[in-house]
Amino acid sequence: MLITFVALYMALTIAIGLVAARRVHNAQDYLVAGRSLPLYMNVATVFATWFGAETVLAVSATFAKDGLHGIPGDPFGASVCLVLAALLFARLFYRMNLLTIGDFYKHRYGKSIEVLTSVAIVGSYLGWTSAQMTALGLVIHVLSGAAIDLNTAIVLGAGIVLIYTIFGGMWSVAFTDLFQTVIILIGLTLVAVFVGDLAGGASKVIEQAAAEGKFTMFPADMDSAAYWAMASAFFAFAFGSIPQQDVFQRMTSAKNEKTAVRGTLIGAAIYFCFAFVPIFIGYAALVAEPSLKELFASDDPRQIQRILPDLVLGRMPLWVQIMFFGALLSAILSTASGALLAPTALFTENVLRPFVPQMGDRQFLLTLRIVLVTFTCGALLFALNSKSTMYEMVQNAYNVTLVGAFVPLLAGAYWKRATTQGALAS
Repeated sequence: MLITFVALYMALTIAIGLVAARRVHNAQDYLVAGRSLPLYMNVATVFATWFGAETVLAVSATFAKDGLHGIPGDPFGASVCLVLAALLFARLFYRMNLLTIGDFYKHRYGKSIEVLTSVAIVGSYLGWTSAQMTALGLVIHVLSGAAIDLNTAIVLGAGIVLIYTIFGGMWSVAFTDLFQTVIILIGLTLVAVFVGDLAGGASKVIEQAAAEGKFTMFPADMDSAAYWAMASAFFAFAFGSIPQQDVFQRMTSAKNEKTAVRGTLIGAAIYFCFAFVPIFIGYAALVAEPSLKELFASDDPRQIQRILPDLVLGRMPLWVQIMFFGALLSAILSTASGALLAPTALFTENVLRPFVPQMGDRQFLLTLRIVLVTFTCGALLFALNSKSTMYEMVQNAYNVTLVGAFVPLLAGAYWKRATTQGALAS
């Protein structure tokens, strides 16, 4: 029954994406949904894209293992990123009427910086996209009772996301994000209530977490290296994820600049608050089933991400399983589709197009889809060969843009004396 539900859910998601694809008539429709999304859809795209597999599986498991000091990047740094992006860049990007964030670097510094920063940003997406593919593969692997091995499951998951993203672009992402946001909010809330009751009540879960020091952000025994590690994780998310094409796309897909600012801020607020729901579920799972702590001792660090799926399949009634995996699949698919589209847009517009300036709109759309398939294959290879947790993969991805793209972006936006030479040195 659960497998049937998952299959139907996948089919419905693909159907929604294909219906939305009928709105695509040109490159602007494909990349920024014609700059016409209303506030509620803009909020949904911001939330659903940020609320991904690492939030549900990896961040929750990391909190259960290390407490708050283990997750400074997400949700804290990630939420700060969205607030800063809304306040500092949303109006600027919207008024410039750009297709990609790479166009900003071209406009401000010239072709060389455009290409270099775009390559850096595209490269950063390998880790993030791979994290979503790994998560989708993990779900398929678990639901199949290990009948489908993890690597095969990852390949199947990548194919599913590719199918509905390749045709509809940002319109497909927007409509599926809206549908998936509803599933996430309802599904995880119900699961949190049930798992909390199973663990003896929310108050017991919170009291035990406090007693074990899980709410201590800066433990007394932390050394300087640990402080630097926390700062690194926080700033990688808070600053490194600002110069990302998916953040840019969501702000510039809004129907006007006011909606771009408000939608990003509201999406950030909902994300920050709701990110603690899977964190609560993850720790409540350990309270209800202490044997799950054995996953912390595994030689493969990815095994801790099985805490929630294993508990749900082993201890939950069918309706809770359906709600949990529906919400989990929504979180993964919504983020994965955006994570595929963003680097595709950036690479095609800002790395390939400068060398083929005569490319027409129809040829550009075809090239976008070819690049999308190519990038999917690259991310798939990365996912199949990585042993990092999803949280680590995402953090490492943002380190690339923190170093390679954030300073030229900030200086270019707010310092008139910023030059191409300075951006190149940066």
